[in-house]
Amino acid sequence: MSASYDPSNDGAVTDFARKMSYGDYLHLDKILDAQTPKSESPDEMLFIIQHQTSELWMKLAVHEVSSALAALRGDALQPAFKMLTRVARIFEQLNSAWDVLRTMTPSEYTRFRAALGQSSGFQSWQYRAIEFLAGNRNTAMLKAHAHDQAVTARLEAILERPSLYDEALLLLERQGFEIGADAKRSEWRTTREESATVLAAWKSVYQDPERYWQLYELAEKLVDFEDYFRRWRFNHVTTVERIIGLKRGTGGTSGVGYLRRMLEVELFPELWKVRTEL
Repeated sequence: MSASYDPSNDGAVTDFARKMSYGDYLHLDKILDAQTPKSESPDEMLFIIQHQTSELWMKLAVHEVSSALAALRGDALQPAFKMLTRVARIFEQLNSAWDVLRTMTPSEYTRFRAALGQSSGFQSWQYRAIEFLAGNRNTAMLKAHAHDQAVTARLEAILERPSLYDEALLLLERQGFEIGADAKRSEWRTTREESATVLAAWKSVYQDPERYWQLYELAEKLVDFEDYFRRWRFNHVTTVERIIGLKRGTGGTSGVGYLRRMLEVELFPELWKVRTEL
């Protein structure tokens, strides 16, 4: 391409005095002015941008999971499958973000860690929303958001309705499967108990996928989602241990110890246990 090439000669719009530009549409002035390091360390910018971009991806994940929930509730399985596939890809992006943060050494992080105060990823309400939407409804986690009434109200609204996995189980029932106590639930705030009846229902689906193809596909979409979600948690643990070792987190948690306990959480337990049954 010639150094003197002018794209306007080919019709590219270059006058935005009265038109909406790329930056206008994306509100780039707000986004790019949102990084305000609190130390002199040049590495703090990486830390801020990695977490801000992760929050943007989580915003999209909340949107997609909420949409998938509504689709399942309305028996619109194909759109739900598309949304769940997108959520898995979102978590693939979130996993890649840890690779960038892991380029930071302990020495570099130490130079600005004190500037973070008590702020911590543990306090991410969007991460909490994803967990609540998926079905891990540990209401003790609401305490970290009690200071923000608007955020608490949004999380409470999620807890008032069935989770993604609840909707999948209710779909199983509408398709003629027995799901036991899960069919009688009217209170959704707490994490459901594992069920041998639900396990048996999923086993029937996996034993005859040709007959129950859509339910079989739904099950695999859910497993795919949790697979990527687990990788994200594991990468979080590895990154934190690589940078701060076994020190306590800035938010007061035990750091790596707390994150390792989170690795034990299963969002869709019967879908993992059914593999042993087949």
